[in-house]
Amino acid sequence: MSVIETSHPPGAGSQLSTGFKQRHVSMISIAGIIGAGLFVASGHAIASAGPATILAYASTGVLVILIMRMLGEMAVASPDTGSFSTYAERAIAPWAGFTIGWLYWWFWVLLIPWEALAGGAILNSYFPDVPVWQFAFGMTALLTLTNLLSVGKYGEFEFWFAMIKVIAILAFIAFGFCALTGLLPFHAAGVVVLTVQHGGFMPNGFGAVVGALLTTMFSFIGTEAVTIAAAESANPEKQIAKATRSVIWRICIFYLGSIFIVISVVPWNDPLLPSHGAYQRTLEVLGIGNAKLLIDAVIVASVASCLNSAIYISSRMLFSLAHRGDAPRFVGRTSGGGVPRGAVMASTLVGLATTAINFLAPASVFNFLISTSGAIALLVYLVIAVSQLRGRRDLLRRGGPIVCRMWLYPYLTWATILFICGALTTMAFLPEHRGEIVATGTLTLAIIIIGMVRQNRNIDPTPEAVPAA
Repeated sequence: MSVIETSHPPGAGSQLSTGFKQRHVSMISIAGIIGAGLFVASGHAIASAGPATILAYASTGVLVILIMRMLGEMAVASPDTGSFSTYAERAIAPWAGFTIGWLYWWFWVLLIPWEALAGGAILNSYFPDVPVWQFAFGMTALLTLTNLLSVGKYGEFEFWFAMIKVIAILAFIAFGFCALTGLLPFHAAGVVVLTVQHGGFMPNGFGAVVGALLTTMFSFIGTEAVTIAAAESANPEKQIAKATRSVIWRICIFYLGSIFIVISVVPWNDPLLPSHGAYQRTLEVLGIGNAKLLIDAVIVASVASCLNSAIYISSRMLFSLAHRGDAPRFVGRTSGGGVPRGAVMASTLVGLATTAINFLAPASVFNFLISTSGAIALLVYLVIAVSQLRGRRDLLRRGGPIVCRMWLYPYLTWATILFICGALTTMAFLPEHRGEIVATGTLTLAIIIIGMVRQNRNIDPTPEAVPAA
């Protein structure tokens, strides 16, 4: 089986396989951006900002497109399973790679209990005799097993989960379009709902749109993970370039297209919108029976997809940290099939421990842990932008063409950095987001201090050869 080397050539038993097929990476790149948050959180955003929520999704979409272009420039030139963490180490300083790597690992580890509990709650509503925690544990155990077997097994599961999401969103958009254009026996109000009725396009002012923008950013996290996955494919440069170029139409179709259908059909002040969710409520307004069952089935598939990805991405980032001397050596070992089983188990066990805290500890403890990840997405985007700004010179020094070049460098890169800094500052002044900034900021500061201490001690980032598993 072929293998891919990490940023520092490791010893035997510490190389990842290239077990992803082209269709695996293609589908992951297409549907990886569609998380359960699109189906759930969008209803709350629309109820807050009205039809102008689409501006929030469009703004976040532009940000993600720019970030992916920057990341693509670096990743195509140097594919690495550590992705932006490795690039930050090279372009900024070792402490920066250390910090953003551990923060990103923590974000995805916290998604394990979050997604498992969300899926368990939905399944429990249909099978009340089975406790939520049993469903959550069962889903986590099954998907951990697939990650332990081989990267191909993870890719196969993720391929079909992604296929369900893609088909569901495309069917939703097509059905909504037919309703809006009168191709069905019934039709929706369309632009009347958007611009005239119920207080107009921006009923709660621009401030509500800013708040919705901060909410929607959480829905887009994961787009950048395709650069991690592509490192385990046979042709990572080609796969990363393809995924980077396709992000524009993916955001336009899956996010902007489906949100446009929702705000054209459902009044933003519909009292059932936040509780039922945007997509379920849209189908209910259009008279579709069993709308809840249909959407719940799609959400469960999305939750399983996110849980599957959380285990995979957290384990690969931990593996990369180990190969740079920033994590325990045992998580840098791989099985004969090129799977970092120690990293998979370590990430899953931390996720399960957090799940247990949700049931055994006071709710405030679990809520605080979740809040520590609230601004990590923005910090990841900020580090990617700064790394690309400083790393372009290194790419030029290497010689050869830059296949995936960032547009209007350095102006768009600087504009992105300023936008992210503005978003973080805004979060600090909004009461509903201030707790996230404080919790994430405290965690980030602690990791930065640890990273700088390690750097100042001149610890060699390249560990000794790791023995075969």
